[in-house]
Amino acid sequence: MFFIRRPKLDINWTGLTNLLDIPGLNAMSDTMIMDAIASHLVLPNRLTVPLVANLHVAQLRSPLPRGVVRIHLLEAEDLMAKDTVIKGIINGKSDPYAVLRVGTQIFTSHHVDSNLNPQWREMYEVIVHEVPGQELEVEVFDKDPDQDDFLGRVKVDLDIVRKARVVDDWFNLKDVPSGSVHLRLEWLSLLSSADRLSEVTQKNQNLTSKMTDPPSSAIIAIYLDQAYQLPMRKGNKDPSPMVQISIQDATKESKTCYGTNSPVWEDAFTFFIQDPHKQDIDIQVKDDDRALSLGSLTIPLTRILASPELTMDQWFQLENSGSASRIYVKIVLRVLWLNDDATPTTPSPRPLDPRPGTGQGEITSELNPIGPGGLGKPQPSRPQHTTPDPEFATEGVLRIHLVEAQNLIAKDNFMGGMVKGKSDPYVKIRVAGITFRSHTIKENLNPMWNELYEVILTQLPGQEIQFELFDKDIDQDDFLGRFKLNLRDIISAQFSDTWYTLNDVKSGRVHLVLEWLSRVSDLPRLEQILQYQSQQVYHNKVVPSSAVLFVYVERAHGLPLKKSGKEPKVGAEITLKGVSHRTKICERSTSPRWDEAFHFLVRDPGDETFTVKLSHSWGQALGSITLPLREVLFEPGLVLDRWLNLDGALPESQILLRATLKVLDTQLAVCRRAPGDAVNEGSGEEVLPRWVPSHLDLRHRSGFAMADNANSAGQVKLTVGYSIEESRLFITVHSCRALQACSKDGADPYVSFILLPDKKATTKRRTATKKRDLNPEFSERFDFDFSLEESMQRRLDLSVKNSVSFMSRERELIGKLQLDLDQIDLKTGVTQ
Repeated sequence: MFFIRRPKLDINWTGLTNLLDIPGLNAMSDTMIMDAIASHLVLPNRLTVPLVANLHVAQLRSPLPRGVVRIHLLEAEDLMAKDTVIKGIINGKSDPYAVLRVGTQIFTSHHVDSNLNPQWREMYEVIVHEVPGQELEVEVFDKDPDQDDFLGRVKVDLDIVRKARVVDDWFNLKDVPSGSVHLRLEWLSLLSSADRLSEVTQKNQNLTSKMTDPPSSAIIAIYLDQAYQLPMRKGNKDPSPMVQISIQDATKESKTCYGTNSPVWEDAFTFFIQDPHKQDIDIQVKDDDRALSLGSLTIPLTRILASPELTMDQWFQLENSGSASRIYVKIVLRVLWLNDDATPTTPSPRPLDPRPGTGQGEITSELNPIGPGGLGKPQPSRPQHTTPDPEFATEGVLRIHLVEAQNLIAKDNFMGGMVKGKSDPYVKIRVAGITFRSHTIKENLNPMWNELYEVILTQLPGQEIQFELFDKDIDQDDFLGRFKLNLRDIISAQFSDTWYTLNDVKSGRVHLVLEWLSRVSDLPRLEQILQYQSQQVYHNKVVPSSAVLFVYVERAHGLPLKKSGKEPKVGAEITLKGVSHRTKICERSTSPRWDEAFHFLVRDPGDETFTVKLSHSWGQALGSITLPLREVLFEPGLVLDRWLNLDGALPESQILLRATLKVLDTQLAVCRRAPGDAVNEGSGEEVLPRWVPSHLDLRHRSGFAMADNANSAGQVKLTVGYSIEESRLFITVHSCRALQACSKDGADPYVSFILLPDKKATTKRRTATKKRDLNPEFSERFDFDFSLEESMQRRLDLSVKNSVSFMSRERELIGKLQLDLDQIDLKTGVTQ
């Protein structure tokens, strides 16, 4: 016979006992009577009356529980303000704490000062004996110096938790105008096998809680039956034995059997176990004065793990006792198992505001078939996916292959310049605030570098890449030349393999291969890219990237509190293969929001992993995730966008992020023909460039021929196009080749042009002059603020001229051409 929950008594004292109705005294007396009843008749206590002989009364009185519920008291919201100022004229706040009851098991949380939305983040474990029937009762109070004020209560039928396995919900507080409490309740099944014990222990190590005790991995029930022939007291008197049973820091005592050396206790005890591999049961049999030891026994829990069904039911010989002194104990161990399949991926939303006069704090499976919180299906308050800025993941990757240089000037002279030496050249490359530096090649005017550099860039108007060459010296490095390239030209061309003439020096040029990498979500293409790049070798030992990873960190939810109980100031650090980026640090909150984006170059997505670590001001750890990029490869469109559970945090701790992977395609990688493509006879295994736009394939197109006379063979290389985004016509003069010599020294060419019709010559432009060069490199771009319609009405009138002095007899005009722009697809652009 037992009560499922603590009964309520209405006591009416009569006669002389009327004294107990005095205010203050009546509450104390009623509480004492209730406690006495609970200690004998409220679960787990039972009144057992044997109806037949030879029954194990202890096992009847305390059978194995049905399960264990792990209670996470997380937070509350919109509590009533009880601490008023100036006699209620000014509303203050409250200092809330919670009291949790399941039968006779009672827990009290810490109180939070002056907060109507407190965060507790505490964990408790309770044993459940009867379901349906037993309830969890949570009462919230305002801590005061005299009498604590009531802030509401909620009751949850634990049968709901047993059926759902995990309930993560907001519950409205009853008997108060406002307030709700957030609970996460987990039903732990009892396993009679140790097969999953190591898995449970490992999971528990990844959980943290504000409570000092970590989660339990098992429970143990000890049925203390009887002892036999215990030692006598001095004077050959019978002892009054009692037993103390300890596991780690928890100790429980049996009742005392007076005046016998063969006591029968028939008591039962239950303990939570954190790690059975490291804990022992310590049994001490003592006389009732606790001073005289009558025997002891130590049982390692590993012995029980090796027993059938994790149970030992036998007599044990007592140590430090009589030779015939024995004790009969039954020990049952059960592993606590949480079904992973039932764990919700995200906590439930906050409740809707209750209507005045209604209370939804008492929750039962019969009354609320639609949900454990009794709140129906409110609209989620947390988004399930990120909402990044439209510019997220729009950056591109520029690959710079520094190949070689030729005809550099010699700076290392000897004997006061009488003997010419050489130079020790190196290159500095500056782009978007990043500087790359090549290695130095000793004593070489035609150095071969063969170095590769990669940089992630945002496309901005007017962005340039600067190249400077220097001669390495002991004191001050000497200047060997420079040139600049417009990023817009590189993006327009996509790929170029070109020599660039150095400016501000007499001679020298640099060979570069530049590629603005196309970004695709083609997974099969990734394998071809990786195969190609594994065959490339560069002097600076760079392995080309096969992809770029974009990470958008939006927000987190349900993070742990600091050790002091205060909310943390949270920052997130994202790391991939030694490269780290940090977010801003948010103001104190367990649900911080960052809305920040980062990007990383990826060598091989199949082998690399990125981590996100959350901490309080880069100190106390608050949780982390480790995500192999191969998981992103299996996501549709190579995009992972969802809430992820944090390790080393609370069960409800999560982070919302997006990880987008883009494959970096390159023209230089080749691939097999697709099935069904037309092939030449006998060339089924022929390999072709992946992507070669015809209008950019400069190696197989002639230049614009210049007409001066019938024998002219000179050509000029131009890019002509129109930028829709910037509403501009642009003309780039790249180079000339095979120019005719104008004297015995060749020529000093430059390019001049005008866009006709232009009566006032406002569109007239010219390049720099290149000294004594019949194959000059200019690489100069000119922009015109014309509409597309106006641009198509223009004619390009271009001349290549030889720079001569006023008195010179040398020929000035080398060649010229005219080009109607309406004959060109300006929106696509042409390089020829």
